[in-house]
Amino acid sequence: MTGKQFWTDPYQTTLSTTVTQVDGAQLWLQDTIFYAFSGGQESDAGTIGGWPVLQADTQGLDIVYTLPAGHGLQAGDAVPVQIDWSRRYRLMRLHFAAELTLETIYRDFAGVEKIGAHIAADKARIDFALPEPITPHLPAITAKVQGLIDADSAIISAFSDMEAQRRYWEVPGYCRVPCGGTHLRRTGEVGRIALKRKNIGKGKERVEITLLENDAC
Repeated sequence: MTGKQFWTDPYQTTLSTTVTQVDGAQLWLQDTIFYAFSGGQESDAGTIGGWPVLQADTQGLDIVYTLPAGHGLQAGDAVPVQIDWSRRYRLMRLHFAAELTLETIYRDFAGVEKIGAHIAADKARIDFALPEPITPHLPAITAKVQGLIDADSAIISAFSDMEAQRRYWEVPGYCRVPCGGTHLRRTGEVGRIALKRKNIGKGKERVEITLLENDAC
């Protein structure tokens, strides 16, 4: 089982660890700070042993990394791991902005169903099954979400089931949500956001979330 340091400290950008298994271009690590695509959040970018990571995938409770062919690393090798911190931090900020947007929409629209989500470094999106356009409601939703961000509340991230590696985030007094992503310490780190609606089909709505960089943290 890969030790996931990105949960212990999502702000850690470098790590010295050991290769535990190699299969061609793919390898496994004893511990890692390199997040793999999960729950809609894109993988980190970075290097292992100086080689660029081409792909990171979850495999049960492990993470398998794909490096360029001919990387030459072997099981037992000590390797440095480094992530692109600028990308990680944007993903963390957009991820939490999306989480707060989702919780606000759940509260404002009874019975709404999330049907998709994606968190990239430039924007996040959440897709809903909703019979009415969400556009008229976006100013109020944005104001509520921005209010939660501006409150600069503490964010707790912890295990709900350590053995199964189930995680959650919690803003005390607001909500607790199951989620295995990388999370900020405080809501205020998100900064200023903008929400935009897209129609993706009959009865389907998409809300895109972007960061307003002039006010970025």
